[in-house]
Amino acid sequence: MKKIDLRKELKYLYAPSAEKVEIVDVPKFDFVMIDGKIQPGETPATSQEFQDAIGALYGASYTLKFMSKLRKTNPIDYPVMALEGLWWTDSGEFDFNKKDEWKWTMMMMQPEHITEEMCQEALQKLRDKKENPALSKTRFESFHEGLCMQIMHIGPYAEEPRTIEKMKTFAQENGYSLRGKHHEIYLGDPRRAKPEALRTILRHPVEREA
Repeated sequence: MKKIDLRKELKYLYAPSAEKVEIVDVPKFDFVMIDGKIQPGETPATSQEFQDAIGALYGASYTLKFMSKLRKTNPIDYPVMALEGLWWTDSGEFDFNKKDEWKWTMMMMQPEHITEEMCQEALQKLRDKKENPALSKTRFESFHEGLCMQIMHIGPYAEEPRTIEKMKTFAQENGYSLRGKHHEIYLGDPRRAKPEALRTILRHPVEREA
């Protein structure tokens, strides 16, 4: 059986330094995705819609892994990739202090041999086992982020603003302007890790200033 490990193959994207901001060029990848928003008075931790979305993404990704591993022709085994999130507000920016205005796209990368047809089959398998309203919102889509800056944030999510400021300073000092959506990659399951042990890749698309 063939085995692949995208985290190792894409180490430059999924194992950045925690000491300095780096510039990377992110190619197009395929993802299982769900869109949503944080309702007034809620946070990601208290939002049932958000928790349902995470459950659907993990469920779909692990079902696809086992479908790939158990298929009769060209079986392929691989580790499931990390949960990722794009965050923004209606103003177009990500304001860390306005949680009840956050909109999000949660997603998990899939290997290139995984197809939309396989994804739909996996989602149906999940529906047959247990109903989750997020499954009807789940889609398979390509995403090309392009030129970005990124750094590893270690510690609670509440302490991310200091790392975000470090990124903004880097951009200003090196002739980059921000574009697109704030991007977080959660190494490990955020539902289970202790806050002080959380490792989160913070990424933001940039472009060279004229």
